[in-house]
Amino acid sequence: MDRTRALAALGALAQGTRLDAFRSLVQAGPRGLPAGELAVALGITPPALSFHLRGLADAGLVHARQDGRFVWYRADLAAMHGLVGFLSENCCGGEPCLPVRRPARKRA
Repeated sequence: MDRTRALAALGALAQGTRLDAFRSLVQAGPRGLPAGELAVALGITPPALSFHLRGLADAGLVHARQDGRFVWYRADLAAMHGLVGFLSENCCGGEPCLPVRRPARKRA
C-alpha cells in the first residue's frame, strides 16, 4: 500500500460510525452483511449508513454487491492487511519485535 491510499483509509476510519461499520464487516467475514442488517446493528438510518459506506468504499476498504433486492457489503480484507502492513513496515528498526500482548477483551 502506498502513502496516498493509507491516508485515504485512515481518514475513512477516523470517524466513529465508519469505524464501527468496518469492524462489523470484518467480523462478518468474506460473506459480508446486507445493508439493512448493518444499519440495524449500528442503530443508524439507511441513508446515514449509505453515506458512511460510500466513504469506506471510496477509500477501498469495502465493496458492495447486489443480490436481488439487497445490497451486501463486505470488508476488503486484503486492503485492511495492506494498511496494517504499511503501518508496521520496518517495525522496530529491523530488530526482532517483542511479543505483543493483546489487552483482555471486555465481555458484554
